[in-house]
Amino acid sequence: MGRIIFYEDRNFQGRSYECSSDCADVHLQLSRCNSCRVDSGLFVLYEKPNFTGLQVLVRPGEYPDSQRLMGLSAADCIQSCRMIPHRGQFLMRIYERENFGGRMQELREDCQSLQERYSMSDCQSCIVMSGHWLLFEQPGFRGRMVYLRPGEYRSLRDASTGRFSSVQRITERSSGWRAGSGCCTRDPTTGGSSTCWARGSIRTTSTGWASATPSGPVD
Repeated sequence: MGRIIFYEDRNFQGRSYECSSDCADVHLQLSRCNSCRVDSGLFVLYEKPNFTGLQVLVRPGEYPDSQRLMGLSAADCIQSCRMIPHRGQFLMRIYERENFGGRMQELREDCQSLQERYSMSDCQSCIVMSGHWLLFEQPGFRGRMVYLRPGEYRSLRDASTGRFSSVQRITERSSGWRAGSGCCTRDPTTGGSSTCWARGSIRTTSTGWASATPSGPVD
């Protein structure tokens, strides 16, 4: 089980609220939120209540300034969160074409290059049966990312302007993440300009991660 602690003020000061599950409105527990600490697990933080607005994926680490973390000028910019389960089985089916057309491959582990392993030049739709995953536009888990949770995704075109070339499971040991690092984007469907950071540093880049919305549940 994951655990994140939110604090009213920067540098882990003021009243705190400990959370181990999804929280649709942090303001029901705190009057404001200006820093947080992830003790375990993976979480998506949202700028607005009810899991809306700018999103940030964070893993264990300390985040003393929510403005810097979210890349926003306004304070009190963490208002809801989702915990990402990372234990258990991973299973997804990827398809070359939209609406589950074309060639299909079933994945249970990371794939650094869809072209090299499966001779697939793109992934335009998928079904995530279990686990939480990231799709990357470039091989080797590089470039713009799309976050996928269990569900059916009939078209991934709205989430990327390019092709998807690699796939990675979201776990605490994922090679693409380091403690105290993450990526965020203002646009939940297209990615756009985003901010990526590592512990002790911050930089701006045109690549990042987006969140695709399932078109249907998994039976």
